[in-house]
Amino acid sequence: MAKIVKLSEKDREKSEKLKLVISEVEKVIVGQEPMIRGLLAGLLTRGHILLEGVPGLAKTLAVKTLSSTIQAKFSRIQFTPDLLPADLVGTRIYNAKTGEFSISTGPVFANIVLADEINRAPAKVQSALLEAMQEKQVTIGDKTFRLEEPFIVLATQNPIETEGTYPLPEAQVDRFIMKVVVDYPTKEQEIEIINRNTHGAQQEVDTVLKPKDILDLREIVDSIYVDEKVKQYVIDIVFATRNPEEYKLNLKELIEYGCSPRASINLILAAKANAFMNGDGYVSPDDVKAVAHEVLRHRLILSYEAEAEDTTPDDVIGQIINKVKVP
Repeated sequence: MAKIVKLSEKDREKSEKLKLVISEVEKVIVGQEPMIRGLLAGLLTRGHILLEGVPGLAKTLAVKTLSSTIQAKFSRIQFTPDLLPADLVGTRIYNAKTGEFSISTGPVFANIVLADEINRAPAKVQSALLEAMQEKQVTIGDKTFRLEEPFIVLATQNPIETEGTYPLPEAQVDRFIMKVVVDYPTKEQEIEIINRNTHGAQQEVDTVLKPKDILDLREIVDSIYVDEKVKQYVIDIVFATRNPEEYKLNLKELIEYGCSPRASINLILAAKANAFMNGDGYVSPDDVKAVAHEVLRHRLILSYEAEAEDTTPDDVIGQIINKVKVP
């Protein structure tokens, strides 16, 4: 079992601020707490988040509302098939009077970047975004610019529409720390959505955090304690996707490729963020379970046999979590 490490009073107060952020976002967004927590986990772990869901589930609104609670620079990029890399990162502009080039930076120069319908952009645009996501820098002409921290890409994609879309390559999908699937609201939640959105009044949210606060919170999350047994638990979950027979799982025919070491790293990071949001100073196996689906579902490549049987990555992950021994 994980060693019990309590957060200091000061750190606990900062953890409580995250609950205030969630409360502010919930003034506008009804339900969808897993999505909100997923977005916050990305901010706390320097990771990027992929949101997947059908249109109309408030994915874009959630990102915009979250950015309003943080006094940070926000930009939204609507991805379309005719988008060019320069539309994303910026370009060099020639001044005829001086005979010199000047740099005009693009919308990716922000703290929170909403990449709306990211799978609508062609490969050359996706590769330009990949440099920003992985290296936290942008190259325009012969100059390279560092992106200001905190920097996070929150991308949305529509899973049901394939016409005019470009599936994200596995190398880019793997750069997202979590893939959060946004589901339909309950009947009660939908009634509340109707009530809030049919009166004409727009709900305002208060600013709770500043960019420097996010950087401070990241340092606290970095220091969250992870016991060796919990690390071994994470390793067992990831290795079960590669060698399921070693864990007495009958999944070999369903898994084409298991998860990479990046999955292990991100499971620990996301579990740390989950523990901190719960006010804990240590990671428990429950924290790992809470984020396992979001961290692994886009890294697990299933076989044709799995698709033929309508088996989803979540089904496979669920079997693995149920089978792997908890410390």
